[in-house]
Amino acid sequence: MGAQEPPQPQASGTDRSGMDPSGTVRRLVAVSAEGVASGTPLMVGSKLLQGWLAASGVPLALIGLIPLAELPYTLKLFWAPLLDRWPLPWPDRRRGWILVLQLLLVAVIAAMALLRPSTDPASLTAIGVMALLLAVLSATQDIVIDAYRTDLLPEAERGAGAAATTLGYRAAMLAVGAGGFLLAGRYGWPAAFLSAAALVAAVIPFTLTAPTLQPVQHAVTSLSQAVLGPAREFLHRAGPGRTWQLLLLVLLYRWPDGLLSAMAIPFLTLQGFSEAQIGLVQGGWAIAATMVGTVLGGALFAWLGMNRSLWLFAVAGAIGNLSYWALASFGGGFAGLITAVSLENISGGMVGAVFVALLMSLCNPRFSATQYALLSGVYAMSRSLLSAPAGVVAERVGWSSFFLFTVAAAIPAFLLLARLAPWGEQEARGAFDPARDAT
Repeated sequence: MGAQEPPQPQASGTDRSGMDPSGTVRRLVAVSAEGVASGTPLMVGSKLLQGWLAASGVPLALIGLIPLAELPYTLKLFWAPLLDRWPLPWPDRRRGWILVLQLLLVAVIAAMALLRPSTDPASLTAIGVMALLLAVLSATQDIVIDAYRTDLLPEAERGAGAAATTLGYRAAMLAVGAGGFLLAGRYGWPAAFLSAAALVAAVIPFTLTAPTLQPVQHAVTSLSQAVLGPAREFLHRAGPGRTWQLLLLVLLYRWPDGLLSAMAIPFLTLQGFSEAQIGLVQGGWAIAATMVGTVLGGALFAWLGMNRSLWLFAVAGAIGNLSYWALASFGGGFAGLITAVSLENISGGMVGAVFVALLMSLCNPRFSATQYALLSGVYAMSRSLLSAPAGVVAERVGWSSFFLFTVAAAIPAFLLLARLAPWGEQEARGAFDPARDAT
């Protein structure tokens, strides 16, 4: 995939890449706004709802069941083919579904403001049903937003697009996670839910005016195509030998990040940092550092290209994990905590930006909803199954050795990068090639 296109005449008003800068801005604004719409319902169904239940005296054992309502985010790949098979044509094949889902999300979040949490079985049942409905709609919206971003952004804008999406997503987390609790304290919990519904509603004009997708060649015309076509197309494009390697890369590239995330809070607690210190640093400072890393990653991606970004950002991620090893080995107090969390989250933002760009590059527009959902499901296993033994490893080897283990966990990804994304080539081998869209 390393062949270069012959130079094309440059149109008036375009940048050196041949793209219209105003068009680039429109696309980045669109995906950033959809990032806000994606992050808002997730925070409503988790943090905001949990806070309301706790403030209403609902037992912790019952509050602990709320994450079960988030299973649709894990299972969404099973109905993603339906969105490839039956697109809504207006405003385009992706924004049609996005618009409908956002209208439904506004209605559901606003309706949640009418709930009255208590220990009454009827109240708990209503809350569970609403939380599950919210998660299904939100997970389905994520499928179509991921597909829209994948279909919309040209290769040169994937890094910046991933960064813009993450910034919108994190901004929603801050608005709902911090602003929602402030509103609840001053005006009551229903006001917090209504404000979250208003935030999703504010994205709808951006959805209506976002750039329109070009019609896809060879559209999916049957359910069997939608279900079986994505795997067949990916296997044909990547080749049997590279398919499993690409899937392994998706699985393992962010494994070090998953291992560290699983044990960061327990480590800081056992190191003697107070709940207030951990909350301040992990809740506010870490999000800000991630946003900085995301912007930095998007900017560097445009300069370095896909392959070099994959290599260098993985190195940055390893350095972020090493900062926790230094904190465990040498201490450093609150200043050491700030340093470690800053390095971890700045590098994590960079890794996240290039990883989303990688997933986009591996999708064919015919099947982008299903293929992106499948690939993100493979990645999710690294944060669940592969990271599950983190506590056992930390107990047996100690914190310093555990954090060195998280650094060593990057080695398999580097070995795969050597085969799939050589430093001297621009694009990962097996990435989508428009010339093969006819398959």
